[in-house]
Amino acid sequence: MQKELSLLLTPKESTDIDLIRKKTIGKLRIQESELTHIKILKKSIDARNRSVKMNVYVRAYINEEFKEEDFEPDFKNVENSEPIIIVGSGPAGLFAALRLLELGYKPIVLERGKAVKERKLDIAKINRESIINPNSNYAYGEGGAGTFSDGKLYTRSKKRGNVRTVLDFLIYHGAENNIGVDAHPHIGTNKLPGIIQNIRETIIKHGGEVHFNTHVDEFIIENEEIKGVKSQEKEFKANKVILATGHSARDIYTQLHTQGVELEAKPFAMGVRVEHSQKTIDSIQYHCELRDDYLPAAAYSLVTQVNERGVYSFCMCPGGFIVPAATADNQIVVNGMSPSKRNSKYANSGMVVEIRLEDLQEFEEYGIMAGIKFQEYFENLTFDKGGEGQIAPAQRLIDFVKGRVSSSLPDTSYHPGIISSPMHKWLPKHLRHRLQEGFKAFDKKMHGYLTNDAVIIGAESRTSSPLRIPRDKESLEHIQIKGLYPAGEGAGYAGGIVSAAVDGVRIAEVIGNSNQLKN
Repeated sequence: MQKELSLLLTPKESTDIDLIRKKTIGKLRIQESELTHIKILKKSIDARNRSVKMNVYVRAYINEEFKEEDFEPDFKNVENSEPIIIVGSGPAGLFAALRLLELGYKPIVLERGKAVKERKLDIAKINRESIINPNSNYAYGEGGAGTFSDGKLYTRSKKRGNVRTVLDFLIYHGAENNIGVDAHPHIGTNKLPGIIQNIRETIIKHGGEVHFNTHVDEFIIENEEIKGVKSQEKEFKANKVILATGHSARDIYTQLHTQGVELEAKPFAMGVRVEHSQKTIDSIQYHCELRDDYLPAAAYSLVTQVNERGVYSFCMCPGGFIVPAATADNQIVVNGMSPSKRNSKYANSGMVVEIRLEDLQEFEEYGIMAGIKFQEYFENLTFDKGGEGQIAPAQRLIDFVKGRVSSSLPDTSYHPGIISSPMHKWLPKHLRHRLQEGFKAFDKKMHGYLTNDAVIIGAESRTSSPLRIPRDKESLEHIQIKGLYPAGEGAGYAGGIVSAAVDGVRIAEVIGNSNQLKN
């Protein structure tokens, strides 16, 4: 017999498997000999009261033998199988490729950027010299944006089976087992590159292909059916193309629009990144001066409404760093990341404002591309207000809220550096007032959050794509082009590593099912 139950423990107790076993026996009122095994299903923090607790969810095996079933993917040799082109090697593309291997199809992954090891060198140049390679940076390259921006695995996706598949694939390729247990699993920027490389080796080992420095310039479309893609005068032929380019591939949107492929505008969000000391966030969230060694760096999630627009935290990075995520020399874009130990003395988060289509009247001449043009305007404006290279404009948090120039700035994790700027004056009108009011509201929820020891840095502009590539709800094909499968964040159907990966898996399965029906 199996029973699942929840235990409320101290952080230290939650790490002691013998104590968890004793608590389980006591709660179930059984004999010690009757408990044959205990499996921890999930852990989550309960910080609502002064004394922080851990919710530990367990499955108890009572007078029943426990058999651990190791996850073992059934990858086929697909060297001579039907090819499926995948444009982009982010989570949607890579996990679609892994699932296609299991289903017996040959994934051909085309990535505009470099392999993960070479990509590291280009990222180092951004941090040290403000030199941006437009095809190899924090957004582009093997693994996509998530590889070097944190590796958070939390998702609101309700497709739990596919979420479990994604986590199992990650563990199989080198992630720690605890990502299957933690309520908010996290791999860490220092560990993700090795896992991504292992996934690539799996694809190649089983007959798939991965091509780097391969920018898709044109889609081969005949009679509204996809036939392949062109890259630097080379053609890749296939009757099915999974388009998983990520939300920063603006040139892909432009190319699709030029070729008459239907796109649709959608709401998105932009703002700034705010950085506190991790000690400040710990003290607010855990109600203590010094965080317990058994507690992780504290996180937060905040949301409010200001003038009929959502204002909310995005991609919160406890114990992390702010990184330069621009994809061109004349932009400043910031993002956040955390190493696996989350042991930086800083905590940062995007603070963004919802942008709706009616907010884009100044850019309506660009039609469907208005949202992208607004993003570009904001990124270029931020660059103009910054210092040399990727030195970003910044302002102390209370100074921003009260409309004062910051005469000095606190230390920051942002390596290129920051320069004082009156962001309360030049931030786009859709953003500045709502952010100011939002920060006031957040201080009421987290007293002490609004402090001049914190700093805001611009621009947080790549939270999601301002466009969606419409697709049929059942077939997941583009509503106009047969055989074209828009996937993940860039297509407007995901928001993060896991949800993008789940979308890729789902598309692979739909392709497999549709082919079975034909046969």
